[in-house]
Amino acid sequence: MNKLANETSPYLLQHAGNPVDWYPWGDEALSLAREQNRPILLSIGYSACHWCHVMAHESFEDPAIAKLMNELFVNIKVDREERPDLDQVYQTAHQFITRRPGGWPLTMFLHPADQRPFFGGTYFPNTERHGLPAFGDLLQRVADYYRDNEQEIREHGAALVEAFTRLEPGAPGSQLDSQPLQRARDQLLGQLDREHGGFGTAPKFPHASSLERLLRHWRRTAHSSEPDTQALYAVALTLARMAEGGIHDQIGGGFYRYSVDPQWEIPHFEKMLYDNGPLLALYAQMWQVSADEQYRRVANDTADWVLREMRSPDGAFWSTLDADSPGGEGRFYLWTPQSTEALLEPDEYRVIAAHYGLDGPANFEQAWHLRVTASLADTAANTQLNGSTVRRLLDSARIKLLAARNEREWPGRDEKILTAWNGLMIRGLAIAARALHREELSAAAAQAVDFIHSRLVAQGRLMACYKDGQARFPAYLDDHAYLLDALLELLQARWDSRHLEFAIWLADQLLERFEDTKRGGFYFTGNDHEALIYRMKPISDDSLPSGNAVAALALNRLGHLLGENRYLDAAARTLHAAWEPLSEFPHGHPSLVTALEEQLYLPTIVVIRGDSGEVRSWADRLESVYAPARMLFAIPAEATGLPEGLAARSAADQTIAYVCTGSVCGAPVSSLDELAQALSEAGQGSDA
Repeated sequence: MNKLANETSPYLLQHAGNPVDWYPWGDEALSLAREQNRPILLSIGYSACHWCHVMAHESFEDPAIAKLMNELFVNIKVDREERPDLDQVYQTAHQFITRRPGGWPLTMFLHPADQRPFFGGTYFPNTERHGLPAFGDLLQRVADYYRDNEQEIREHGAALVEAFTRLEPGAPGSQLDSQPLQRARDQLLGQLDREHGGFGTAPKFPHASSLERLLRHWRRTAHSSEPDTQALYAVALTLARMAEGGIHDQIGGGFYRYSVDPQWEIPHFEKMLYDNGPLLALYAQMWQVSADEQYRRVANDTADWVLREMRSPDGAFWSTLDADSPGGEGRFYLWTPQSTEALLEPDEYRVIAAHYGLDGPANFEQAWHLRVTASLADTAANTQLNGSTVRRLLDSARIKLLAARNEREWPGRDEKILTAWNGLMIRGLAIAARALHREELSAAAAQAVDFIHSRLVAQGRLMACYKDGQARFPAYLDDHAYLLDALLELLQARWDSRHLEFAIWLADQLLERFEDTKRGGFYFTGNDHEALIYRMKPISDDSLPSGNAVAALALNRLGHLLGENRYLDAAARTLHAAWEPLSEFPHGHPSLVTALEEQLYLPTIVVIRGDSGEVRSWADRLESVYAPARMLFAIPAEATGLPEGLAARSAADQTIAYVCTGSVCGAPVSSLDELAQALSEAGQGSDA
């Protein structure tokens, strides 16, 4: 019997009607496998995954294949977004077993006694093709192998766990130095595609944490005798090419997951919350750096898309939009010249066609996926219109096309609310609110925080996932770290003492539930989490920034803000624990490099106290500059519930500001001009 009908995950519910006897991961399935000595078939995916849908249609909906699965295995289906702990462990095991990168759907076969895998892969077709066996044939061969080689499988399982232990960094580094900062820059620039931007070839992902690393590297050198213009160029090129490409939704805003080609033209069409939060922050920051209108427009469009299409009625943010829609992959987003022309005025169509390539050949399955093929200047020349007219016509045409697109049958939306991914978006909105001077973005971020605080904290602990009125799964490292980091950004956009209290609670949870007190760093799961085949301590960035890196950065910042050595020491221990891989392969750990940078070069903390309107006015004047190593808190005089160190920084009848390097503060200043001068002298200057 299929046991998925009572789950809340949209991905699991997509499989609730399969003829496969699916179980969710849990005691019932694991006990059944042990009792019957049947191997476990573990299938991990997510609702927006195109190849997950393909394998489901080809195999899991096929009665003959389902019959084999039910006879030979205990079948467990996992949503990797609900259970990133399981996904991390078994993706890593897949790489050990196959010597190949993982992906989704992940298909692993586990020993029933200990859940250690003995065979695996990703997508398998229903018939033999592309060098892959037919899934039905594979099932029988795997079952036969398990029956005939169980002792050998147990031995291999022990060796696999030993391989996991070798993932742990070596002895903690005794001395931290700045060499990884320059090496990360050199290694990342060595991978730069100097024609199209981005790193490597196809498939090409945004790699926001690598771009952020290069942008911060440039900023640290910007006022030196040799500013690192190459690092800035890499970021500017990549963000510009992505903005022009098909990875960017030219009509609705936001970014798709990745491009299947080097030039960012054709994406896989799923849209993920976790990509768009960091990219929103980056485009807003590039607007601060360059004052280039292109970056401001993309940041605004991305924020508008999130608030319009990904925000729940309660104010938190949903997870994904599916790659597939009725008619096939990406059909929701595609156009033809005829359908477009029918919706627009003649001049609007002339401009849209010239700018987005509708006057050229189809580029995706006999249809047109829009990307910028001619600059605004070239479009103006080609249409014999002036630049301002072209801009106006583009804007009016996009509004009409978006309205028409919204009438189509939508791709599926996964309406899980994930704490970690909400943390990334809250951070992006808070940064964009300050850079773009859009107060409604920080208000939206604050509403999401309030949702998490009221709905996703249960019995004294943070939870990872909310759906259909239920908060589920004890939260992971990423949930705590990303949310803590986001709160520190949001507090700079709008002060709320409750949010500071929440940040302190999260920091204490990290130290209490996740820290490796012997070696330093943080485990991905809490100390009372169910035992898996290995307890991971992830330090490298992948599609998400390393939870250890974000925890180290945020704890260091909070520690300096409050003068709290417990947090500072935990951040330092994390960097020492990760020193061996960090120093050897810094380009694979860009977020850790940023945490190291703030460990070596203390952050500048500005605290402004006084009348609520005036402190916000001062802060707004100072936000025009990109200063990532600076934190600026505008705390109204009437704010209550402040920790002792912050409460002491106050003024009776005037607005004053304190500029601190780490936890050491200078004398207060009482004018905005004095503050701007103090920041300039600290290398964190403003155009105020």
